[in-house]
Amino acid sequence: MTSLPHIFELTPDTLRSTLAPLGAQPYAADQILEWVYRRGVVDPQQMTNIPAALRSKLADAICFERGTIVASQAASDGTDKILIEWDAPTLPILDDPAASSRRTETVMIPGGQRRTACLSSQIGCPVGCTFCASGIGGLDGNLTTGRIVEQVHHLQNLNGAQRITNIVFMGMGEPLANFSAVIDAIRILNADWGFGIGARRITVSTVGMPAAIRKFVTFNIPVTLALSLHAPNDELRRQLIPWAEYSTIEELLSACQEWFDATGREITLEYILLRDLNDQREHAQELATVAGRMRANINLIRYNEVDGLPWKRPLDEDVLAFQRILRGSGINTHIRASRGRDIAAACGQLRHEAST
Repeated sequence: MTSLPHIFELTPDTLRSTLAPLGAQPYAADQILEWVYRRGVVDPQQMTNIPAALRSKLADAICFERGTIVASQAASDGTDKILIEWDAPTLPILDDPAASSRRTETVMIPGGQRRTACLSSQIGCPVGCTFCASGIGGLDGNLTTGRIVEQVHHLQNLNGAQRITNIVFMGMGEPLANFSAVIDAIRILNADWGFGIGARRITVSTVGMPAAIRKFVTFNIPVTLALSLHAPNDELRRQLIPWAEYSTIEELLSACQEWFDATGREITLEYILLRDLNDQREHAQELATVAGRMRANINLIRYNEVDGLPWKRPLDEDVLAFQRILRGSGINTHIRASRGRDIAAACGQLRHEAST
C-alpha cells in the first residue's frame, strides 16, 4: 500500500510512534534504521534481530521502497546511471496525472575514495534551460523527501555495498523549487542515524531563485551552495535560461552575498561553456568582474551533447584560455571533468525516459 509511511522519511521519533501500535519496544526503531541505513536492508524478514512477530507486521505498517530500478547503465569511466520508476498514488503531480512520467534518472560518480550521488529532486524540470535534456518535457512532479533519500539507497546497493560519501543535488529538477522536500532530505542524509554524510560533502545547485536562496540562508546545516550562472550578463543569460527573466545577476549576487555573510561558505559558480556562444575571451573577462565581487570559486563545465539540441561542445583551447583569464584575475577556477558522457549521464544529459 503506497499510502503507508515511507521508511526514508521517518525519523527515529516518528518511527517509534509508527511502531508503538504494533507493540514494539522503542529500541526497535533504532534497530530498523540500522538495517536500512547501515546495511542497506529493506526487507523486514532479513532484519534478524527484530522479533519475528514484529517483522511479520512491518510490511503492513511501513513502505520500505517506493521506487523500482527499471534500467541501469555503466559508463566506461565507472559512472553508474539508474532509471527509477516511482509508485503513483501518493506522488505529487503538477500536470495531468494520466500523462505524467513517474521516472527519474540518478547517477553515482566514483573518484578515488569518493562515491558521489547526483540526485534528482523533481520529475523533469520547470526551468527549461535551452542546453539541458532534463527540462525538454517540462515538469511532471516533485519528488517527496523519501523518494529523494531512497535514490541513495538504490545507488549504494547497485553493485554491492558502495557507501555514498558525497551528495550533489545536480540531477533532474530545480532543488530550491522543491524546497521543503529537499531540506528534509538533507537532514536525513546528514543525520547520524541516517546516511551520516557530512554537511560539507553535500552541495545544492540552483539556477537562481533569490527569495529561495535567502530562505536557504536560515538552514542550519552548512552545505555548499552552487549557483548555475552560465552567462556573465543578463542578456546572454536570458537566451539560455528562461527563468532568468525573473531575476537579474545583480539580484542573484545580492542573495548569494547574504548566504556568504550568514554562513562564511563561499559560493560555487557553475558555468557551462557552449561553443562560440559564451566561451570567448570577452565572456571570461566579464565573468571575472562578476565573480570578483564576492567570495566565489568557479567550475567550468564543457557542454555535454544532447540529441535534438543545437549546441556544440567547446574547443579545448578555448576552455583553457577561459580558465587562464579567470585565474589571472585571482578567481579560483576549475574545469570539471565530464563523467558518464558515453551513457548520457553527464551534466545536462539526464532525462526521464528508458535508457538505451
